[in-house]
Amino acid sequence: MSVPELRAQLFRMEEARRHTQRQLDMINRQIMRQMTAIIPQLKLQRIGHRRRNPADARTFLERYRSNLAAITQERQHEIDALSRKLARQDAAIAALRDRIPQDLLRA
Repeated sequence: MSVPELRAQLFRMEEARRHTQRQLDMINRQIMRQMTAIIPQLKLQRIGHRRRNPADARTFLERYRSNLAAITQERQHEIDALSRKLARQDAAIAALRDRIPQDLLRA
């Protein structure tokens, strides 16, 4: 394969990697959007009378974390698949870069 062909292939591989990373970022944004919608339902609950005892932040955090874990678990297979794909793409890009002399990459 000629150097211009290798450079073109490297560009396509890097673009595919960026696309995969965007997909993973989109899943993370969707999870955060769902959590943002759930937060009002997880209101701090006061213990005892309204003004005497402060709200229990630990309970709120426990509910928040359990909901986050549940939502993330629903999408975990997608996250894992995309993470594995990113790792493969990174390895392939690194191998291709090793094949192309560095001074020719910059040209």
